[in-house]
Amino acid sequence: MELRAAAAEATRERILEAAGEAFLERWYDDVTLAEVAKRAGVSGQTVINHFGGKEQLAAAAHARIGERIQSLRYMPEPGDVEGLMEALVDDYEHTGDAIVRLLALEEKVPSLQPLLASGRQSHRHWVEEMFGAPELAPELVVATDVYSWKLLRRDQGLSRDETLAAMLRIVQALLERRTR
Repeated sequence: MELRAAAAEATRERILEAAGEAFLERWYDDVTLAEVAKRAGVSGQTVINHFGGKEQLAAAAHARIGERIQSLRYMPEPGDVEGLMEALVDDYEHTGDAIVRLLALEEKVPSLQPLLASGRQSHRHWVEEMFGAPELAPELVVATDVYSWKLLRRDQGLSRDETLAAMLRIVQALLERRTR
């Protein structure tokens, strides 16, 4: 019985990993249960048995991705602005394009709305907790938002390091304003 439970858990983990990769690489609407099943080395019915459908699978995969994001973003010490910004840009280098694609579909795919609302809430909480400047939270949320990263990295064509430096300057300017 324990072996069966362990095998089922390992299958679930493979499916979640495959789904996470698929959702990070492609548009939500383009990811299929069949594709996830193939990546995980299982049948489509196995995916359905474990998760029900695409919406439930997406929610579970995004929860897993969210856990990884949180562990990365909370590694630096609170107040270590350079470390925080380094972690943020590292996160966006891995997840930023996928998040932007999800945001583009928010109104079209209502099941994405709770996932994105949770992400917004988590980001704001991270800003408030890690920067220690609750009075600047609205501005810091904007300065550290995925759209700020996208504008610099994708639209302006800056390198990862140039994007980090630009975002860091913006955040430092906001924080310096507080001490004046």
